[in-house]
Amino acid sequence: MKKLLALALALAMVLSIGSALADDKVTVTFWYSLSGTNAEAIKTIVDLYNESQDKVFVDAQYQGEYDDAINKFGQAFAGGAKPCDILHSYEIGTRFILGTGWVKPVQEFIDKDGWDYNVIEPNLLAYYTVDGKINSMPFNCSTPLLYYNATAFKEAGITVDDVKTIDGVLAAAEKLTTYDAEGKVDRYGLAISNYGWFFEQWVGKMGREYVNNGNGRVDRATAVAFGENGAALDIFNMWKKFAESPYVMYAERGGTQQGRAAYVAGKAAMCLASTANIAGTILNVGDNFEVGAAYFPYVNADDKGGVSTGGGTLWIIDSGDQAKMDAAYDFIKFCVNPENQAYWSSMTGYFPINVNAKDTEKMQETLSKYPQFQVALDQLHDSGPEYVGSLLSVFPEVRQIVEEVTEKVYNGEITPEQGVDELVSRANDSIEYYNLTN
Repeated sequence: MKKLLALALALAMVLSIGSALADDKVTVTFWYSLSGTNAEAIKTIVDLYNESQDKVFVDAQYQGEYDDAINKFGQAFAGGAKPCDILHSYEIGTRFILGTGWVKPVQEFIDKDGWDYNVIEPNLLAYYTVDGKINSMPFNCSTPLLYYNATAFKEAGITVDDVKTIDGVLAAAEKLTTYDAEGKVDRYGLAISNYGWFFEQWVGKMGREYVNNGNGRVDRATAVAFGENGAALDIFNMWKKFAESPYVMYAERGGTQQGRAAYVAGKAAMCLASTANIAGTILNVGDNFEVGAAYFPYVNADDKGGVSTGGGTLWIIDSGDQAKMDAAYDFIKFCVNPENQAYWSSMTGYFPINVNAKDTEKMQETLSKYPQFQVALDQLHDSGPEYVGSLLSVFPEVRQIVEEVTEKVYNGEITPEQGVDELVSRANDSIEYYNLTN
């Protein structure tokens, strides 16, 4: 009995010491919103950070997809609770998150630390720079690409110069469409996904604005601009062409998963998808054909705009606890160092946002093995900061409206002109309501 009591006391002392050590660390709650391979890569970086020092412990918690996470954050905001120290959110959540007043601009920590933020890709950093301040740190950044079956391109005598515009893509789709013995389509030239992000990118590729007030950067947007400047009509006329083409397969609304699946399975020779899908696409295609990547196509031949970043960024929550906020900044800085960004990019296909990542052995190996990564980087560098993209508090809602109206145009339920009228009216109603109530 005495031995058991002594053992229990010894165990209690060990646990007490362990608890004291744990209490010495600053715990930072990190809400993230990526799953699958991307989540595993995040966990690896978190583990590396926790093992690299003994002052901070990062507790990484998956919160579902971006929409789920920002809804949870919004609900917590409405209830007056601050549920995390670092929030991982998509680019279109920027204006909403700033509007909560719950965040500390990462610029404040950078200035205090003297950290050289010029190591971050300038076109990516520009998106999250609002009112002259870097508000959050870019992390998983992407732009859209045209994925193509390079094997089929060679057989048909098609080059990337032929698919710079949508008309070029449609002409290539005709040559790439194949049929079975019964005359049914065996492989479509193009699988097209109705994704609101693509609409935003096409507006930028035209060099036009999505919303007013300097694309929502000079001041909070009060209305969309794509109706007045003609961008929406050009895009809906393009969708009418898709609908009329027998060489195009309508894949889905609200994402790119089905379009990519058709491409990977060889049921479509081209698809539009994120640069973040490069690694997974190459892996899934295997030896079936050669994966090609080209710039996201222009709607019109005379367009001269560029792409803007998609993906996610890391926000520091203003908890009032300076130790936690400093610890959050330290972790974020760790996430974007060259070695971790090289690892992140090679595992996921997202851009290495640190320009020095290209000099690491890991990134050199990736670029050598997968030249498609270089195409994504070249497209990013060829797009000027003036095409940084727009800010809108109700972006998720408007994106959904865009997809709903686009589908009506594609199905022939309404004309492109009617589509513009409906889209502008519904989007402006959402913006007006938000601005009146917030």
